[in-house]
Amino acid sequence: MKMFPFRTAFVVTFALATASLPSPGHAQQNATPSALQVPVQAAPPAPATTEAAAIPAESKLLKPIAAVPDMSPWSMFQSADVLVKAVMIGLAFASLVTWTIFIAKMVEMSLARRRLRAALRKIGEARSLAEAQFALGAGEGVLPSLLAAALREARLSAGISSDAGIKERAASNFAEIVRAEARRIRLGMGLLATIGATSPFVGLFGTVWGIMNSFIGISKSQTTNLAVVAPGIAEALLATALGLVAAIPAVIIYNHFARVTKGYLELVGRASGASARLLSRDLDRTHVTSAGGARSRAAE
Repeated sequence: MKMFPFRTAFVVTFALATASLPSPGHAQQNATPSALQVPVQAAPPAPATTEAAAIPAESKLLKPIAAVPDMSPWSMFQSADVLVKAVMIGLAFASLVTWTIFIAKMVEMSLARRRLRAALRKIGEARSLAEAQFALGAGEGVLPSLLAAALREARLSAGISSDAGIKERAASNFAEIVRAEARRIRLGMGLLATIGATSPFVGLFGTVWGIMNSFIGISKSQTTNLAVVAPGIAEALLATALGLVAAIPAVIIYNHFARVTKGYLELVGRASGASARLLSRDLDRTHVTSAGGARSRAAE
């Protein structure tokens, strides 16, 4: 009976202590909010324009690439102005004429020099005009013409005792034949000189006309984009290029044939001198024969 109050007090104290201790579930519930309250640095929000910027980028990648214009010479010629086309065609024709003259004159000059050298070798040992003409035969050329002119003058001057007059008239005939041969061999040289001198200016005219049309197109389109300006200027410059293509070979070929023609005319001069020497021998031989006949008649 005396211990009852003590036990009662102990039980009440234990019950109160037990009630004051936090339960595990309550502790967990209290710990969870504290853990959630720890500051966490969130990632910066993406800019609102990222998605919008990605869409145009994809559209740029998917956009079809514009076709590059064909800048070949033939394509530029086809797209050029009518007047520029006419200039280009004229320059191309001039270049064709230049190379045609080159081939023709090369063949002509080669044959003429070979024929004249062979003829000079044949008459090298001839003692008279008749013998030289027989050695050459019935061939054509400047040397047979010179020999025929000398024989004709000797025949027409028969009975004239003045050798100086015969030689002078024969030399006049020789000069005419040499001038005619020079004109014949120089045929086409004037055309080469004209092409070489005028082709650059003709090409420059086509270029100026084409650039003028390009500037007019720029003013109409109201843009200075290089992709718009470049084709017209390239077409215009093609005319200048063709002018140089026609002029440079023409000048080179003209200078070449000027040297070759000079050498050939020197051979013609040698042929004229050989014919004059044969004529002089015939005249001297005639006088010697006439003097011998006169002396024999006097002796009789």
